Amino acid sequence: MSFTVAFPALEPRERYKLLCATIVPRPIALVTSVGRDGVVNAAPFSFFNVFSEEPPLIVLGLQHKPDAAPKDTTRNIAETGVFVVNLVDEGLAEAMNVCAIDFPPQISEIEAAGLTLVAGLDVAAPRIAQAPFALECRRSVSLAFGPHRELLVGEVLRLHAREGLIDPERLRVDTGAYHPVGRLFGDGYARQRDRFELKREMYEEWRASRCDR
Repeated sequence: MSFTVAFPALEPRERYKLLCATIVPRPIALVTSVGRDGVVNAAPFSFFNVFSEEPPLIVLGLQHKPDAAPKDTTRNIAETGVFVVNLVDEGLAEAMNVCAIDFPPQISEIEAAGLTLVAGLDVAAPRIAQAPFALECRRSVSLAFGPHRELLVGEVLRLHAREGLIDPERLRVDTGAYHPVGRLFGDGYARQRDRFELKREMYEEWRASRCDR
């Protein structure tokens, strides 16, 4: 017998368990931002995805602290309007996990994780040199959904890629050289090495293939 449950009847933590364990794998954004005090913050987000190519937009789900105070990334973006999304691959996974630690203000996630920062070209926020790809972004709009959640839409201004990952002439990503990590649930993550292709057919092709049977 199948299982069903009405979400209004569940506690937020129960909804979180079901949503995060079923919507997998999710891409990971290791977001770097800088506050007005000049302190750089790095934090991972798996409530993240691409939204549009025209205009070029990404979306981030930002969380507030239990007392509804904004976390560092949320506050920094609100103050400066810019940030960088660093994509996470297998080589960056361990450092990304270090950045998820709730360090006290006097300890830098960047230093603790052994990461190197490179100044942004179009935004006043640095990117992570070890990231396979980095997207310099400007806040487009931010929507609050209650006291603890924000949906941030950011416009991508510039993309940086590690050498060898993009063909500069054809703008093709070398998917054989790029090994992204996906977030599952809890402490679970997934490598993306087992891949397969499904050709998207035109309607006429699909119809013809059915008529041949």
